[in-house]
Amino acid sequence: MSEPDAATPVPFFLARPSADPPWPAVVVLMEGNGMSTQLLRVCERLAAAGYGAIAPDLFHRTGGSDPGKLPDRAMALRTGEAVDDVRECIGELGRRGASSVGVTGFCMGGRLTYEMALADLDVQAAAPFYGAGIGRLLGEPRCPVLCFFGGTDEWVPRDEIGAVEAHHPGQVIVYESAGHGFMRDGSDAHDEAAAGDAWGRLLGFFGEHLS
Repeated sequence: MSEPDAATPVPFFLARPSADPPWPAVVVLMEGNGMSTQLLRVCERLAAAGYGAIAPDLFHRTGGSDPGKLPDRAMALRTGEAVDDVRECIGELGRRGASSVGVTGFCMGGRLTYEMALADLDVQAAAPFYGAGIGRLLGEPRCPVLCFFGGTDEWVPRDEIGAVEAHHPGQVIVYESAGHGFMRDGSDAHDEAAAGDAWGRLLGFFGEHLS
């Protein structure tokens, strides 16, 4: 079951599994293009796999995901604000019966996912996808991480990916022939082989750490 919801200060989209709680849950962080149908499909797929999935509109402080104003809103977003929004979503998931919480995200949301793993949050696993800038943020996450990159990503240089691999050995998956946005189904960037493999690995990772 899926629904838009604004019961908390941050507006969010929630997809719930068919089973009654308790169930594991995932916070899904948006790309720089804001709330998108592709993001909501990710939530729906996670719900079908047995996870509660919540996607906050991180641009709500500056008017929400307005397609005509997204670049400015992405630049205006502060990490501390995103942490506050994710903390609120974790609380909301807990009130709805979540037994554990992971976080994943794409592009801008991928970088933020890594930052959530570094923050003081009650998160048990983090899986960022092609987050530009992670190589400049490397630290000691408070939870297990699994990072996904495309080897031909024009926004994430290969040497930056290498730095992440060196800092997190065994916790980085690189699809050498895939580019940026390879999980973005319905777009030219979508790489079916990479996306299919990554989805299986993502579910395996969450299955191990959120069970």
